[in-house]
Amino acid sequence: MDKRLFPDKFLDLLTIEPGFDNAGFVNAHQNNSPPTSIRSNPFKPSITNKGETVPWCADGYYLDTRPSFTFDPLFHAGCYYVQEASSMFIGHILNYIKPQNEAINVLDLCAAPGGKSTLINSALNTNDLLVANEIIKTRVPILADNLNRWGTANTIVTNNDPKDFNRVKGFFDIILVDAPCSGSGMFRKDPAAMNEWSEANVNLCHQRQERILADVYPALKQDGYLIYSTCSYSHQENEDILDWLCQEFDLESIRIPINKEWGIVETESDGEKAWGYRFYPDKVKGEGLFAACLKKKDNSGELASFKNNNNQKVPATELEQVKAYINNPADYYYFKVNDEWMAINHQHKESLQILQRHLYIKKSGVSIGQVMGKDLIPHHELALSIIINKQAVLQTPLTYDEAILFLKRENLQLDTNNKGWSLMTFDGQALGWAKILPNRINNYYPKELRILSQKA
Repeated sequence: MDKRLFPDKFLDLLTIEPGFDNAGFVNAHQNNSPPTSIRSNPFKPSITNKGETVPWCADGYYLDTRPSFTFDPLFHAGCYYVQEASSMFIGHILNYIKPQNEAINVLDLCAAPGGKSTLINSALNTNDLLVANEIIKTRVPILADNLNRWGTANTIVTNNDPKDFNRVKGFFDIILVDAPCSGSGMFRKDPAAMNEWSEANVNLCHQRQERILADVYPALKQDGYLIYSTCSYSHQENEDILDWLCQEFDLESIRIPINKEWGIVETESDGEKAWGYRFYPDKVKGEGLFAACLKKKDNSGELASFKNNNNQKVPATELEQVKAYINNPADYYYFKVNDEWMAINHQHKESLQILQRHLYIKKSGVSIGQVMGKDLIPHHELALSIIINKQAVLQTPLTYDEAILFLKRENLQLDTNNKGWSLMTFDGQALGWAKILPNRINNYYPKELRILSQKA
């Protein structure tokens, strides 16, 4: 990459940024390829051939080469997420600030495609609730799919504008705002992003970031934490935003412990001396990132007390059929959306009902399936969930080639004595459902998720 290919004024503006090394930065973009990193799913341990660990994330690993993830059944099973290493630092912040002995509600405000949501989810207990929100409607499905693969029941996916969260004042203990930005931190990984960069766009992003933060601020409870991040190097979108936050609101900057060997540049904002953390590709094995954490000292008000006297009445016989498919069934609250049975960790029942009153919810917990007579027609989410009682269902192990055929939603010819609904597995990990009949196998892998490409 030629230095001249950077946008006009871009490098000149960066020379004043903390920790910036012009020669090293240009060299990293010209001569170093973006590293490939993955983060394993702690709820679905399966990866044994682990490479170099990402220093700030115990579940993160660098790969020597970039494989075809599309043709890895364990990727589709949700055993790992392909995530840029620098962004895994959000998990390090979360692990530092989260309380050890009390349940918390966490909001990932700008969540799609779901990398940081699955990262957060890995750090939470079942008593904790994650609300993953995506503002843009067309990006919600990929967010929901990635959380489905992760497999837990303590998640809710919403599709709301930040201002809508004004309705749930003080509901969240931690809010992550991974804000829309000018994207300069992704220049090496996505050179086309340079065509979108301009000083005017940086200014526009700064204004948008202020609006988003101001809109969602009331939803953070007193003594709660705001994590702010961008994939931009621009001072206006990073340290200047921290100064604005501290001046506009009653927030205290939190210093996050880091190891010098990690290569992360610790900064302080010009006015309020708020701590921030910069990632440069010549100093860390990752792409550009800025992250910071602040603690809210004031009180924006509380939610009115909520009593739901209209609990959904569900058919007891159906409910017993559903519970048979669930591990530790007493741990969950069951409800129906149209004809579909759903389950969420029981301690989140009231939170779900509160959020249903105030927000547009796209997914809650795990979809289990529909009861048709004496049979449960199982949902794909149930197959990928960690709450499924695998002892209650047939399981059919697949070879690699069979697993790829299944993931392409093609016909399978198997030598099996199984009959009826079967969980199709690869290397012990569930991929989805098929119905095995005497003369054929019906593949129920979701059409919208099937592999469409051909292996090189």
